Amino acid sequence: MRVLLVEDDSVLGEAVRDHVASSGHAVDWVGTLGEAGAAAGAVVYGLILLDLRLPDGSGVDFLRTLRRRSVDTPVIILTAHDQISDRIEGLKSGADDYLVKPFDLDELSARILAVSRRYGGRISPALHWGPLTVQLNDRIARLDGKDVALSSREWAVLEALIDRPGAIVSKQQIDEALYAFGSEVESNTVEVYVSRLRKKLGRQVVETVRGLGYRLGGR
Repeated sequence: MRVLLVEDDSVLGEAVRDHVASSGHAVDWVGTLGEAGAAAGAVVYGLILLDLRLPDGSGVDFLRTLRRRSVDTPVIILTAHDQISDRIEGLKSGADDYLVKPFDLDELSARILAVSRRYGGRISPALHWGPLTVQLNDRIARLDGKDVALSSREWAVLEALIDRPGAIVSKQQIDEALYAFGSEVESNTVEVYVSRLRKKLGRQVVETVRGLGYRLGGR
């Protein structure tokens, strides 16, 4: 999915960006609320990782603005504040979860997965589409009971389709899941990864809707 990281600490920001991107997510990293507002106005994000103290204001104020505008993108607060009152303020303002700095990057990955699953209405981490079974927690895909190895970008395409079960997902929406701002995108990138998924999972699993996009099939 496409993730917005709002963090002004260059060392932490780089570490979080690289770690989240290594899981196949596209990450846009900004260091101010002004940049965050511009990014959120240009792209529909699947998740926002939000620092509380930023050079031009409070992350909580930014969060409140999003919620007032009925933006329901899940938000995980990354905060150096370990006071209970700060955590309560963030949660009351619309945050879905929080992590107190310093935190373990693997825990961040687990929190991202949990929040995304709740947001998508998934109670079980295992999803079934015809012969395909996907375990999101462990990133395991099985076709007819046999494990299938997928690259991080193949996972990104598959998850973009899983996030909209039965719905048509446009090429642009998949592009946004694959690439962050500043990344060079080849015109046929989506087609390449869809083709690879079909070779591994079968043509019946990823259907083309001519002129509109793709959707999961096989159910």
